[in-house]
Amino acid sequence: MYKNVSNQYTLALILLFSSCFCSLSASAQLSLTGQLRTRGELRDGYGTLEPTGNNNAAFISQRTRLIFNYNSSKLIFHTSIQDVRLWGQDASTISATDGTKLELHEAWAEIILSNKKDPSFKISPLDYFAVKIGRQELVYDDERLLGGLDWLQQARRHDAIVFKAVQNGWQFDLGGAFNQNTDAINYNGTYYTPANVPATIKDSKGNLVNTPSGMIPLINSAGISAKNGSPAFFNPPGTNALNQDYKALQYLYVAKKFDKTKITGLFLTDQFGKYKLDSVKNVSGSDVGYVYGRRFNQAGVNSRFTTGFLINPVFGSGNEWSGNGAYYYQGGHDRDGLTLSAYMFTASLLYKPSAFSFTAGWDYTSGNNSFSNNGSDNRFDPLYGTPHKFWGTMDYFYAGSGSPTGGLSNPYLKVKYTSPNKRFSTELANHYFYLADNQKDISGNPVNKYLGTEFDSTTNYKLNTFTTVEVGLSYMAATSSMEYAKNITPGNSRLNPVWAYLQLNIRPEFLNK
Repeated sequence: MYKNVSNQYTLALILLFSSCFCSLSASAQLSLTGQLRTRGELRDGYGTLEPTGNNNAAFISQRTRLIFNYNSSKLIFHTSIQDVRLWGQDASTISATDGTKLELHEAWAEIILSNKKDPSFKISPLDYFAVKIGRQELVYDDERLLGGLDWLQQARRHDAIVFKAVQNGWQFDLGGAFNQNTDAINYNGTYYTPANVPATIKDSKGNLVNTPSGMIPLINSAGISAKNGSPAFFNPPGTNALNQDYKALQYLYVAKKFDKTKITGLFLTDQFGKYKLDSVKNVSGSDVGYVYGRRFNQAGVNSRFTTGFLINPVFGSGNEWSGNGAYYYQGGHDRDGLTLSAYMFTASLLYKPSAFSFTAGWDYTSGNNSFSNNGSDNRFDPLYGTPHKFWGTMDYFYAGSGSPTGGLSNPYLKVKYTSPNKRFSTELANHYFYLADNQKDISGNPVNKYLGTEFDSTTNYKLNTFTTVEVGLSYMAATSSMEYAKNITPGNSRLNPVWAYLQLNIRPEFLNK
């Protein structure tokens, strides 16, 4: 009997909660959206070449989101809670010691201070002016430099404040972010360790030891600390090419549309904490080992800047032609303190006469010339964008697997078909990858600049208003030069990687406006 009463009480609470939501939805604009995105992948050389003798890998990943959005004349409030995991990553029954898998992807409020289109504002000096503060995605233009990285299940977000203004068709966004690891009382300074470092690490003798404070360990392929190890940036939310989160970031974005042509400009600076190479002695029984790493609690920062423009014209009697061109320059100092002078440009032309569209383009990012090393860094870093959209869906460049030291030259062709009812689309893309600058092998001989050719096929079908199925298949015909670009010992890799995936994306609207 008690169980029945309890169930009735719970049902009453649910009905009351739902009615409150409905009344709020009528007075403001309230939405509650869910997302379940499940993606199964077959990897046989995704991201980097696979060593000879290795077998392919298969797994299923899943993103689950609950997105709440409240929109009124004076305030927009947005929260996105997500859970990202692999199927089978946890046991079927877990304990409290396994920790939480939930995270706050977004939580921001946009306070509207001026809006000439809203009669409730008695005084509006600007067409629109607002302050957006909190955890948020920074998404601009085609997401080449600032994007949400939605392909990655965990995506990308920033803890930032953005001042947004619109006046006479001009858009001005001024944003800033500041990162810190701790709010401990009596903490000395604002030093920042730019990664989520694990509590323990193996020293040079293989003994488990607490990770030294303020240090990111250097580890070798066996997971043991070593002087010649690679920086072990554990789960950083950082940049595409540098794999290191910033200490602070500031930017100004300006945009204006002239007839059918949109022109935008960006000036962005980001600062990285300075570090020094250090070691910590560890005595474990008769073993005397060391933890080698980069100690980041140093005074000062290395600051770089990125600036440039993008132009996006639309032309033709039926708007069937459109173009995209951009140029950006990077200067200052890179994360390691080297003088930085790098650039990138992109140009593309799209023709869409009917259901078919045809795109031809060229992306170029500068790199370092290993024959004329002048002590500076000429490798362009595409900041905090969405590289999966531009440099091939196998993510060999500027994604999680890093970027080639010699930069990248990427001419490409794309053909896409979209059905008249927009429910079905399929695209075939072809990328040609070349090193942008000269490189030499371990014997000092020049490396052939041609890295390989990638073919990507992507198909989408909308089952209903909230469910989409996506299938992708990619193949790369790589050359031995790709091994040098990916820092792999020559002759040890298969040069014909393949990758395939099947994705189901379900986005229900729980509250109908």
